[in-house]
Amino acid sequence: MSDITMWEIENSLYSETVQLICGVDEAGRGPLAGPVCAAAVILPRDLQIPGLTDSKKLTDKKRRELFPVIQEQAVAYGIGLASEQEIDEINILQATFLAMRRALDQLSVRPDLALIDGNRETDFGLPVKTVVKGDSLSANIAAASILAKVTRDNIMIQLSEQYPEYGFEIHKGYGTKAHYAALTEHGASPVHRRSFLKKFYGEK
Repeated sequence: MSDITMWEIENSLYSETVQLICGVDEAGRGPLAGPVCAAAVILPRDLQIPGLTDSKKLTDKKRRELFPVIQEQAVAYGIGLASEQEIDEINILQATFLAMRRALDQLSVRPDLALIDGNRETDFGLPVKTVVKGDSLSANIAAASILAKVTRDNIMIQLSEQYPEYGFEIHKGYGTKAHYAALTEHGASPVHRRSFLKKFYGEK
């Protein structure tokens, strides 16, 4: 998808009352360990960043190249986390919303509208619009997806130094065969999501 079409959604929403549009996305809803990370990004209107798209469609190298470009060129950006303990306490959906709120709270300017990737919304204290597959359709959401993904990957690489037996640096906490084998051998670490492991351990 070309950069031009990545602005179609935003361009349809800009108006006298909507000047600053923020994109919000998360990384790490599915893994068995580590936090869920969200990012909120406000890009200058019609800014073209070559290669900007859904973080999942990019190589790790390309994401890391785009990461500082987005930070430097954004009007504002924020990154928020919800811990594995919070995920266990309030469930992954609510923890994702919590991380998104924290990311929005980090913004140095208040957006007029937030575009949220997906189809679930909650009260973020400002007007929101959900966009299914928004990370492939909206420049602001795509930028947020990259910041969230790289930030979370870096956290999991750091955790792999604390807990080298799990291979977090490779699978980033997702439920791979090697990860389940490590859980069988070593049990769960303090950074594992207990609520995600109930079935694995045969718990109700």
